[in-house]
Amino acid sequence: MTDPKSPPNQAAGAGANPITEDDIAHFLLNTPDFFMRHAEVLASVQFISPHSHRTVSLQERQAEMLREKIKHLESRLMEMIRHGSENIMLSDKIVQWARGLLGVTDAASLPALVAETIKKQFAVPQVTLRLWGLRSEFASLPVSAAVDDELKAFTDGLSDPYCGMNTGFDAVQWLDSPSAAASIALVPLRQSSQSNASFGLLVLASPDTQRFRENMGTDFLERFGEIASAALSPLR
Repeated sequence: MTDPKSPPNQAAGAGANPITEDDIAHFLLNTPDFFMRHAEVLASVQFISPHSHRTVSLQERQAEMLREKIKHLESRLMEMIRHGSENIMLSDKIVQWARGLLGVTDAASLPALVAETIKKQFAVPQVTLRLWGLRSEFASLPVSAAVDDELKAFTDGLSDPYCGMNTGFDAVQWLDSPSAAASIALVPLRQSSQSNASFGLLVLASPDTQRFRENMGTDFLERFGEIASAALSPLR
């Protein structure tokens, strides 16, 4: 019977398969007291450091790996702090933007103001919007230009703002420079937060393909839609 403390295949005959690295790894993982019985082996293990390219002991290599892990965690922590600071700044800008829109008394000027203030305060290269179902006195505004029923249905079906590459959406043609819209965000304007029925669509565009990424969070864009919807409600 083979001694369980013997290395794998030690007692195997001449015709047995040679010992592999996996066999050794399996043996060491299942024999935790091996290095207690052979401490001199552990002390003599050496590695080539990927940093200094010199031979180092197991303890030195473990210390290097620990330093690398700590450095990586510090980098992630700093990134989280940076994102947190950016989110606070963005939240403050949204509050200022909402305050400015709520103070406007000329309802007819609101659509243009919504677009221009987003461009200025949030550094979005191109912004436009269309509205439908407005009161008759606002029917001559540029934002009330005809929108086909298919696009209205598409807007109703947006549970969240769309972000991603410009794949030829009809709404992109509303922009001053459609060809410069590499990435876009389509934000539905709702009649209420409890209803899917929309009365407009806000279009944000950038020549940067990464500005509005497909997998980006849309929380702030949703706030854009909610605030713009509330600000534009006097036109309905």
